[in-house]
Amino acid sequence: MAWGPWEQCELFAKASKEEIQQAEFYLGKYRMMCVFMKDFETEEEEMAQVAIDGEVARRIDQEDLHADKTANAAILRQKQKWVYSQYSVFTKLLFKAYNQILDPEAKEAIRFRFIEGYSRKETILFMRRGDAASTVDRRIDAGIESVANSLKLTGFYDFIKEKF
Repeated sequence: MAWGPWEQCELFAKASKEEIQQAEFYLGKYRMMCVFMKDFETEEEEMAQVAIDGEVARRIDQEDLHADKTANAAILRQKQKWVYSQYSVFTKLLFKAYNQILDPEAKEAIRFRFIEGYSRKETILFMRRGDAASTVDRRIDAGIESVANSLKLTGFYDFIKEKF
């Protein structure tokens, strides 16, 4: 029986330690990415004008002796659009992986810690209900691992390796 290109595919993906660390990193950036995207969606023209008027467009490369602010501003605007598109992919995949967490307590811990962006200490306070801080930490770790496993199944880590 031939399986074709799916022979090497894992039915139940298990993320490596490195992939779990990457998942935690991207979860930690989730709120910042969402804020940037919201600003970009509502303030794109203003962001472009700031790029034109601001010092950032003077010299993109410090080796430039002279700067073409208009051209540099156009480059910065394209970079903002590219960052927006990457963040859009990342946040959608992260939120989808978050929604796939089966353990309700781990899911709640991930929601407080990363989706809503609270600190570790605030997350522990929100979830305390008689639980020790180490219990909340274990729930966060379990949630991160679940997200990492889901991201592995979607090909997220291969996408990251290709792009970056």
